[in-house]
Amino acid sequence: MCGIAGFCNPYENLEAEALKWTATLERMNHAQKHRGPDEDGIFLQKHCGLAHVRLSIIDLKTGHQPMTRTWQGKTCSIVYNGEIYNMHELKNDLKLHKFSFQTTSDTEVILAGYLLYGTSFFVKLNGIFTFAIWDDYEESLILCRDAMGVKPLFFTLRENFLIFSSEIKGIFTFPGIMPELDTQSLCELFALGPAKTSGNGVFRNILELKPGHYICWNHKGWIQRAWWKLESRPHTDSIEKTVDKTRELILSSVKSQMLSDIPISTFLSGGLDSSLVTAICAEELAKQGRTLNTFSFDFEGNNKYFQANDFQPTQDRHWVDIMVNQFHTNHYYLECNNEAMADFLYQAVDARDLPCMADIESSMLYFCSHVKDYNRVTLTGECADEIFGGYPWFHKKEAFHQEAFPWSPSMEPRKALLTDELLYLLPLDEYAKDAYLNTIHETPKLEGESKTEARRREISYLNLRWFMQTLLDRMDRTSMHCGLEARVPFADSRIVQYIFNVPWEIKCMDHQVKGLLRRAGKGIIPDEILYRSKNPYPKTYHPGYEQLIKQRLYDVLSDFSSPIHQLIDAKKVYRFLDTESDYGKPWYGQLMAGPQMAAYLLQINYWLKTYHIRIKL
Repeated sequence: MCGIAGFCNPYENLEAEALKWTATLERMNHAQKHRGPDEDGIFLQKHCGLAHVRLSIIDLKTGHQPMTRTWQGKTCSIVYNGEIYNMHELKNDLKLHKFSFQTTSDTEVILAGYLLYGTSFFVKLNGIFTFAIWDDYEESLILCRDAMGVKPLFFTLRENFLIFSSEIKGIFTFPGIMPELDTQSLCELFALGPAKTSGNGVFRNILELKPGHYICWNHKGWIQRAWWKLESRPHTDSIEKTVDKTRELILSSVKSQMLSDIPISTFLSGGLDSSLVTAICAEELAKQGRTLNTFSFDFEGNNKYFQANDFQPTQDRHWVDIMVNQFHTNHYYLECNNEAMADFLYQAVDARDLPCMADIESSMLYFCSHVKDYNRVTLTGECADEIFGGYPWFHKKEAFHQEAFPWSPSMEPRKALLTDELLYLLPLDEYAKDAYLNTIHETPKLEGESKTEARRREISYLNLRWFMQTLLDRMDRTSMHCGLEARVPFADSRIVQYIFNVPWEIKCMDHQVKGLLRRAGKGIIPDEILYRSKNPYPKTYHPGYEQLIKQRLYDVLSDFSSPIHQLIDAKKVYRFLDTESDYGKPWYGQLMAGPQMAAYLLQINYWLKTYHIRIKL
């Protein structure tokens, strides 16, 4: 994996001030060096500058970037972040057209495909990626992002410049661009956060390239077009064929995502999703006489303080042990203590450039920082719940009938701590409602579908476009901030497209949550794992953590220079801190309850202060 950045001005000769723009590219690289600690490079041409930092995974010796190639008189240059899992099939096709490859990297495959086919080649790509191609012949910059939005790409337009970067921090190194918030920014933060609207970078005038889209920027202006869209189609496969095809797609995705020139690992929670990925990887490596490294995560004191609830009925250790013994993996049990998790709250903001999922994110960042010491590539079980209907809100009547995001049904906890003045200025309820309704409106419809099944399709689409994207963002930033590449086999667009159209009674066959996935996994993992009740990512129940977070927030409130005072009512926050937390009533997702609200406020304060953000209402 890597980090990419750059800029393009079709009206200005950038080479006339080469020192200035070279220095800018170098600053952009420096801001994202954590994404690519192995190498870096820059490219400057008359109208375009490209920057790249590299984490070497494929073609360790010759896959340097930026990369330039010429084909039949047409010259193009590329910077690329990601992995193309079907690169060998694509390469064989391109060789038939007599393209002569100079490397074994997937970077060159993308560049060759564009030279031969143009933007129509993008639909052939199976992988996780963002890339920028400077087409010298057309004098155009092309930006492209993978179908599911696994890899990030942000951009802004400023005085004839299009400036882009894998992470927002790279854009802020460009001359004259400062971090600012407006009313829309604050609505994103308080009405939707830690989620955000697709295409919205939260900061004023910062945009995000939408998943499955590309941008073309030249002297005519810019256009954004979809190269991949989720489609609603009639499902005609029998139950048996559906199970077989689901299994085939999962096996194909996991095996293809094992592609690497360095050793891989997996995250293993002992749940259905990570266990399937781990079992497939372990079996494949065993055929080569190799042992898979696996990692599980927990928190200090959870053996003593764990509180079973509807969202987390059991702990993971017992189930992890079963998998480790069955597949003979080289396993590491990682544990995070209270102080580390609290400290990493701020590093998580640095990684995301935004307030995020509080300790759900800071702990993942902490764990990734330790996994990186053993392996630099890992596969995870992320996204299976969004795709196969694993969350409680897929099944509860309240979520079925309410007109709100099912993981954030009430706005009251979000509004309870803000100043009255801010509540008057921000249309939080309307903003969240509009975001919800816009997503419902864009849900691909299927003619003739019953109202019940159509509603289930809407809930599925909401999860794919919102909740899954938030978790994908978390996985990318926490891993790449540490120089770790995390892959998500379930987020393969082939799996998403196929399962999206499978009727609910098949998805929940045998009257079980994720029944289809369980049936497809039969024989791959032990039955006791296969039929284990769903358990989400672990969280701490240690009272010492909550007290630590509360004390830090007290300290922030007592400092009247703390920038968060612009947004919150201190008296309301003091009352909130004096109230006993209810871990069973999250305000976002399954895990973010009272302690996470306090941690979220700490992140917002740190963000405003560290990024020197101006608020313009």
